[in-house]
Amino acid sequence: MSEKRKKAEGASPGTYFITGYPGFIGKRLVEHIAREDPQGHIYALVQPKMLKEAQKHSARVKGAKLELLTGDVVDMHLGLSGEEYQQLCERVTDVFHLAAISHLSAPKETAWRVNVDGTRNMLELARDCTRLRRFNYFSSCYVSGDRVGVIAEDELDRGQGFRNPYEETKYQAEKIVQRAGASMPVTIYRPCSVVGDSRTGEIDRFEGPYYLGILLVTSPMGVPLPLPGNGVAPLNVVPVDYLVAAVWSLSRDPRGAGRTFHLVDPNPMSARRVYELIAEKANRKLPRFNLSARAADVMLRLPVLEKLARPQRAAISYVNHLAIYNCYNTLELLDGTGIRCPPLSSYLDQLVAYVREQYRKRRESTEVEDPLDHAPAHSSEETSSHTRPSRQP
Repeated sequence: MSEKRKKAEGASPGTYFITGYPGFIGKRLVEHIAREDPQGHIYALVQPKMLKEAQKHSARVKGAKLELLTGDVVDMHLGLSGEEYQQLCERVTDVFHLAAISHLSAPKETAWRVNVDGTRNMLELARDCTRLRRFNYFSSCYVSGDRVGVIAEDELDRGQGFRNPYEETKYQAEKIVQRAGASMPVTIYRPCSVVGDSRTGEIDRFEGPYYLGILLVTSPMGVPLPLPGNGVAPLNVVPVDYLVAAVWSLSRDPRGAGRTFHLVDPNPMSARRVYELIAEKANRKLPRFNLSARAADVMLRLPVLEKLARPQRAAISYVNHLAIYNCYNTLELLDGTGIRCPPLSSYLDQLVAYVREQYRKRRESTEVEDPLDHAPAHSSEETSSHTRPSRQP
């Protein structure tokens, strides 16, 4: 297919409806769409408690018109007035559904209400959108649950078990979206753990397997904590700028309708190699011995570590999990666009520098020590809709 034909779908200005704003990924996606389609119109669904932050960010968005709508995906008609809902149904061309609860420790009922019922409500809206070009759904590569080995993009239900309500509810929501694909143009994105911007290192919180690495390497104990397991499993992360650029491109490509895309690093490093690189930045060496994941969890509950480890403990099961996510669909459709996932080694300096700078600022105002100076790490403030942690997941 020629580039001219591929661009034809995006030739006319679009009207976009986005949930999960002003979350970290949601903000980046809004900014990207506003730049790429400056004549377009963006509606963003914002929870009432997040409205002030959304207004503050929206004032800085340049390009397309951005209109904030107060509501919630869990409510009937998304908590919108009849007039607002009807307006969306008549105008919206592209839906981007990001809002989710991704806390690994969230109660199942809460996760189900937002991730499954909320997605069902969004699909009801999409069915009524008379101009709909695409329903773009943010799932997670962790819908594969406890599966190991190579996992393909067209695989979902393989009898897997789930390690937490987040995985299970995202799996159930994706099943609903797949079924809806029989009657509407649907595209499913499965990101792995999302980290900071590859150019600036910016991230909204320090959680997940990568930040568990910072914790282990820079703990306040005399020596770095040993790695959970043997560290041979891939530690798959993607920077937020790659994720947003890839999603936008895939959402505009007619070949993307009806397909699922793994948004992952096609050549991930092992967990041990990633942790060694983090240790080098802090001038430390990882211990040569390993702990079982269970033993590491027990160690992270010690009084000296328990407070700083709480957000990261849930990530231990991902550090030693031998799952390899095939991304053939993604590579095929991004070929020729110039959009590719950079290797972690090329932007690790920026990530670590950003973490260090954030803690320097906190130390100056609250006397919190820099984690890269061997002190406790804190989870940053959660800002996204339904307190969605960073991984996408």
